[in-house]
Amino acid sequence: MPKSPKKPAEAASAGNGPEGAYLPRLRQHYDEVVRAKLIEEFGYKNVMEVPKIDKIVLNMGVGESTADSKKASVAAADLALIAGQKPVVTRARKAIATFKVRENMPIGAKVTLRRARMYEFLDRLVTIALPRVRDFRGLNPRSFDGRGNYALGIKEHLVFPEINYDKAEQIWGMDVIIATTAKTDDEARALLKHFNFPFRQ
Repeated sequence: MPKSPKKPAEAASAGNGPEGAYLPRLRQHYDEVVRAKLIEEFGYKNVMEVPKIDKIVLNMGVGESTADSKKASVAAADLALIAGQKPVVTRARKAIATFKVRENMPIGAKVTLRRARMYEFLDRLVTIALPRVRDFRGLNPRSFDGRGNYALGIKEHLVFPEINYDKAEQIWGMDVIIATTAKTDDEARALLKHFNFPFRQ
């Protein structure tokens, strides 16, 4: 029995669907601009060597859930709005008496974005969320892990347009980890710069 053709939504999530399927603005920017600039900068011989963003992991820790276990569910709902994808609630692996943490207690939420959703989130992060951060002076250009991955922290999730300030029960902080296929931090830094990441000079 022949396979049924992909629906437009599925094609979009695949990131490289048939002609006319939705292609995120930053994915197009990578294909048409960023790749050529990186080849010029680093002299890659093969187009497959050119670094790209592999995935983005969003992580929200909820310390208050030790007193109220429902807090983790509320944070997960907010994270779902920001990411456009259902997150998983993270649980404590072991009990820590000092912090009143019991084993398997919900302590946060995380979500991994790939393909179209990843590029859409990146677009909102760079063009809307970061400019809304109070006293923003640019991202730390040294927050790489030595393997081409970049991490940044956001103190208030309210900077994302999906979160209604008046309806938010609480302000959560979150970590954003951008995993790239770059072999060095310099290559990853150049990749993110071409996506207009506002690094401090």
